[in-house]
Amino acid sequence: MKIKAGIIGGAGYTGGEMLRLLINHPSVEIAFVHSSSNAGNKISDVHTDLFGDTDLRFTGELSQDIDVMFLCVGHGDAKKFLDANPVAADVKIIDLSQDFRLKVNAGSKWVYGLPELNREKIKEASYIANPGCFATTIQLGLLPLAAKGLLTGEVHINATTGSTGAGQSLSGTSHFSWRSNNLSVYKAFEHQHLNEIGESLKQLDRGFDQTINFIPQRGAFTRGILAAIYVESDLTTEEAQRIFEDYYAAHVFTHVSRKNIDLKQVVNTNKVLVHVEKHGNKLFIVSIADNLLKGASGQAVQNMNLMFGLEESAGLRLKAAAF
Repeated sequence: MKIKAGIIGGAGYTGGEMLRLLINHPSVEIAFVHSSSNAGNKISDVHTDLFGDTDLRFTGELSQDIDVMFLCVGHGDAKKFLDANPVAADVKIIDLSQDFRLKVNAGSKWVYGLPELNREKIKEASYIANPGCFATTIQLGLLPLAAKGLLTGEVHINATTGSTGAGQSLSGTSHFSWRSNNLSVYKAFEHQHLNEIGESLKQLDRGFDQTINFIPQRGAFTRGILAAIYVESDLTTEEAQRIFEDYYAAHVFTHVSRKNIDLKQVVNTNKVLVHVEKHGNKLFIVSIADNLLKGASGQAVQNMNLMFGLEESAGLRLKAAAF
């Protein structure tokens, strides 16, 4: 018996990645793909790389005959959708927006869907708030230290994301002619993902109250995130490597490399690679991920697998993305 999945917002970047993954998932049947603006159109007319892979069409109708619903919509739109379209109590929901990530907004029924932090809670959950892409990449560079109570000073982060991180809607900073051969900083020290990062670190270390200094950048590439992080630390390189390796030993997609890493190692995969090294009294951490897969749709499928008792990596081993 296959899991019946419904996708809301199937025409965007995360919706397209969800389709590419679920079409090839051995335990999933796509029941419908909702898009108000593309209702009636072939999916392959919008996501042209899927020509020959599916004959599905977008629909403007909703069905309750599903087991799981993926909300691949913009920030603020997930809550509006659920308020306007009540979903049957037995349907599991995975929201890729930021609407339910923070405890103050989510209430007790929503679980923050970072498997490396909440795997056992995810297995029992019916409602998952999928983490942000920056937040995923940065947290996976910090969780092992938080778990040991070793974040005792300010955290400094410089992280660069590809253009797909801004979504499919055009803006002045997403046009090719502006983005190409360019680099810019935005939302310095006040990016919205800071709050979910802080909540996760406090979940592991209740006493954590340090400032997180985060400088996000827009990169001149399509997809991926590289986060460069440093903290003051008494650990040696070897001690830090062992702490990270021990923490991620049981996690299938996060790997600690003792060699320097680069973004092409993770693009079009659900992997995160982390590298740590010591410079004077600073511990330097590099964390890399694909913003549309482990930072969005891939992680959502990983959460679905856990929720339905499947192999955590089911449907996620292939490089399924189109670009």
